[in-house]
Amino acid sequence: MSLNPNHPKKGSRITVEPIRRIRDVKAIAKLLSDNKRDRLLFLIGVNNGLRVGDLLRLKVEDLKHLKVCDTLTIKESKTGKANILVINKTVYKALREYLTEAGEPQGHLGQRPNGYLFASKKTKKPLKVNSVNKLVKNWCKSINLKGNYGAHTLRKTWGYLQRTRHGVGFEIIAKRYNHSNPAVTMRYLGIEDKEVHGILMNEIG
Repeated sequence: MSLNPNHPKKGSRITVEPIRRIRDVKAIAKLLSDNKRDRLLFLIGVNNGLRVGDLLRLKVEDLKHLKVCDTLTIKESKTGKANILVINKTVYKALREYLTEAGEPQGHLGQRPNGYLFASKKTKKPLKVNSVNKLVKNWCKSINLKGNYGAHTLRKTWGYLQRTRHGVGFEIIAKRYNHSNPAVTMRYLGIEDKEVHGILMNEIG
């Protein structure tokens, strides 16, 4: 038996979940307050909905001059399609804190303007997706979240909270994800039947 409550049972299909409550997102952000790199990775992930593999290819030079509301066009490694990374206030604050700590003037990014943003402190090479998988599992375990979580959790969390907290339609989320149709997005996010049932309580007339 696995001692990790966040790992699925042997033989079961591995499907990672989104973080469904904003308070848990905030708890993890607080947990990572002393690790600026991991905090930025977490916040840029849950605020953009991009694949972790694409985030790990980002370089310091790509982002260091960006301000709030700026965008960065990236090419998705899986689909080959263009997508954008957006700098909102939360991401900007985390970015500046990380770059200040890590790069000005003697930090480990200080002399690597073309280095990877999310690099291993030992090798200076970008983190691997498997490493991020372990990080996310540990973060969720640390705040007592039950379920299966991994690197893809960050991307799913963005879509889930955009839908359930901000009321964004599946059509828009599907476009952001480059999904073929909204039904794919609904399944992908694990939207439960109770949300569908809930809208039937909205009175019309």
